Amino acid sequence: MPGENLSRDEARERAALLAVDGYEVSLDVRSALGEGDGDGAPRTFRSVTTIRFRCAEPGASSFADLIAPSVTSVSLNGRDLDPSEVFDGSRIALEDLAAENELVVDARCAYSRTGEGLHRFVDPEDGEVYLYTQYEPADSRRVFANFEQPDLKAPFRFEVRAPEQWTVWSNGAGELTDGVWRFAETKPISTYITCVVAGPYHYVTDSYTRELPDGGRLEIPLGAMCRKGLAPHFDADDVFLITKQGLDFFHDHFDYPYPFGKYDQAFVPEYNLGAMENPGLVTFREEYIFRGKVTRASYEGRANTILHEMAHMWFGDLVTMEWWDDLWLKESFADFMGAFANVGATRFKDAWITFANRRKAWAYRADQLPSTHPITADIRDLEDAKLNFDGITYAKGASVLKQLVAYVGQDAFLEGARRYFKRHAYGNTRLGDLLAVLEETSGRDMGAWARSWLQTAGVNALTPQVLLDAEGRIDELAVLQEAAESHPELRPHRVAVGLYRRDADGTLQRYARAEADVDGPRTVVAELAGAEAPDLVLVNDDDLTYCKTRFDETSLATLREALGELTDPLARALCWSALWNMTRDALLPAREFIGLVLRFGGRESDIGVLQMLHAWADSALTHYVAPEWRERGARLLTEGASEQLYAAGPGSEQQLAWARFFARVTDERGLELLSGLLDGKATVEGLVVDQELRWAFLEPLAAHGVVGESELADELARDDTASGKRHQVRCLAARPSEAVKAQAWAQVVESDALSNALVEATIGGFAQASQRELLAPYTEKYFAAIDRVWRERSIQIGMDVVRGLFPALQQSRATLDATDAWLAAHEDAAPALRRLVLESRDDLARALRAQECDAAASTG
Repeated sequence: MPGENLSRDEARERAALLAVDGYEVSLDVRSALGEGDGDGAPRTFRSVTTIRFRCAEPGASSFADLIAPSVTSVSLNGRDLDPSEVFDGSRIALEDLAAENELVVDARCAYSRTGEGLHRFVDPEDGEVYLYTQYEPADSRRVFANFEQPDLKAPFRFEVRAPEQWTVWSNGAGELTDGVWRFAETKPISTYITCVVAGPYHYVTDSYTRELPDGGRLEIPLGAMCRKGLAPHFDADDVFLITKQGLDFFHDHFDYPYPFGKYDQAFVPEYNLGAMENPGLVTFREEYIFRGKVTRASYEGRANTILHEMAHMWFGDLVTMEWWDDLWLKESFADFMGAFANVGATRFKDAWITFANRRKAWAYRADQLPSTHPITADIRDLEDAKLNFDGITYAKGASVLKQLVAYVGQDAFLEGARRYFKRHAYGNTRLGDLLAVLEETSGRDMGAWARSWLQTAGVNALTPQVLLDAEGRIDELAVLQEAAESHPELRPHRVAVGLYRRDADGTLQRYARAEADVDGPRTVVAELAGAEAPDLVLVNDDDLTYCKTRFDETSLATLREALGELTDPLARALCWSALWNMTRDALLPAREFIGLVLRFGGRESDIGVLQMLHAWADSALTHYVAPEWRERGARLLTEGASEQLYAAGPGSEQQLAWARFFARVTDERGLELLSGLLDGKATVEGLVVDQELRWAFLEPLAAHGVVGESELADELARDDTASGKRHQVRCLAARPSEAVKAQAWAQVVESDALSNALVEATIGGFAQASQRELLAPYTEKYFAAIDRVWRERSIQIGMDVVRGLFPALQQSRATLDATDAWLAAHEDAAPALRRLVLESRDDLARALRAQECDAAASTG
């Protein structure tokens, strides 16, 4: 990625110098069809950009951004510039600027195969070609010349020439005239949220109307699209239902009408992200269109994403952070609003359980890595920005906002949001701008809160301390707060402390609850003095704060015996999350966690929690159990998952979840059942083995050598689609052969021929937990290759390779030493690359500590 970075200092200097009045962008993508440019050159399209901008210091110099194979011409204020002199591959030098300027750039830009810029996808099912753009944080410069930073907002006019049979969409409403798609001018927006989608997409329409407080009527045309091959599976009605519910919810709470005209949602192939909030044209990964049976959790997750992106129309698009330091100003809010709106507007009333169990697990992991950072991060450049779309910026930030709502009150919080939108519409903000409106509406000093929660890193642990009197009642209940040595900050927490006891029927019920402000190392909860002795104390009941929950010995003993008897689903999810954090922190043997999942998982009513437990149990077996116990652990999980598969209700989503889990964790004993379910020789009442489930069963069969290339080719013939191809590539890379691993490695590391989706699939199949010895030689190869990969490949592919191929299964001191040796020898490597390696090292060191804890446990 040479020469493509942009520093915060450069961006600030340019923002102080320039103001952009408007863009006119003309793209010609007719070259997407037919033969490419030939001679191994990248396939290109014509991009002509006109930028009108002002300069505060006439005579000064600056630059525009463009990443393109070639530039045909550059004109500044009517003066032709020599592209060979002013364009260096990523920047166009602009000398002697006037007070008012017009820059025209005619370039040949490259179609992308990595999901960055203008991505071109050929559907293997029917040969159709589909295009879409993805830019965040800084890839619009791969499509048109611009000033690529979020605080140089401007209106945009796009026009696109495309093949005759295609439809084209952009942020504004478009129409086809004289063979050219022309789009309405946008409001002032940042470059990274402009968008173009083009191709023979299947397109469905609807509309949303609303009476406004001033008596006016808001009408929003709605659209949703996907590839033609996915049209039979596209449940657009549910997408529109959630969309309308979200628009109602946000208009009720934000008091600012949706400002961007239409609202299209495009489900696109080979997408690197979950979704992107382009105003008027939101893009999603097409995996949100379900080809087979999925659980309610999948529909809830899709609804959450739809609402998350919709919240961005206000938080992020209407009001945008000045620089990526304040990325949280949009992402934390959108993550919070996704769950908040799901609960408040849709059928997914238990979305806060999912948030507590799934989203916060992401945050807890990220906040304990050596790369953890404050929610308001120090983002020096674009590479830093790319890596900060993480569990801190999203899930921790959302967790902190959830606590803020408890702290200042929901009404004050939402009134603050309303003032924020009106005060800063179409502008850019920093942290202080938000704090100012919250101080106005809440009457509280937000400075201390921000310093504790937004400007420091790390997660606190809260543990109950219960002292009983002679009558067996609580004499004193205190909450102890701890912090890691690396991040010693103790924070103010608004918590609910719940007391639970077993009733006569054996169920665990809450009988007392008190809210308290925990501050400092020890806080007494006076309100609970005199209560009957609890069997379980839950110090973050109702999940009001962001912390790692710990248990006293009595509570832990209760959970070991009666976790499944805890009737409240949120409390149960919080206990599971706490136990998983204890496992990761080497405080609970991993085999014990697996035992709890096998004992109580079958009784879990929340399907999202159950699927999270399955993921955690799989991770515990792969990374955290002592090596000598792995074989027994695999046998226990195989037997337990099989038992639950047959015990689950026929056709239920629990049955489907256990079937997928069985395929993930099975050892050799379960392969016969998987083969039988595929060929029809075995059945489980009610279980429909659809095409997606067939691929889920085929991967472990491939990894254990039961099926090979010919069987996988036959399966692709059954499912000759883009999805089928990705599954086949993953299964092919999973086979237990030295030649297979060498080929997969070469395809990903030594070549850039694969698209981003097939790189992801190959990496996913490459590292199989049952093939540790086979993969051992790749530790040395990994450290020899990653510096070159980072320099030569796009940042997205670089991230995929560095993260995905780290030798995490080679769990030994020798691997840690090899990692440390690479870090010591590459102190001058790109900070983003070093961060990825440090994170992987930390995960490995954590695994070794957990294995030591597990080895110390008695044989179970």
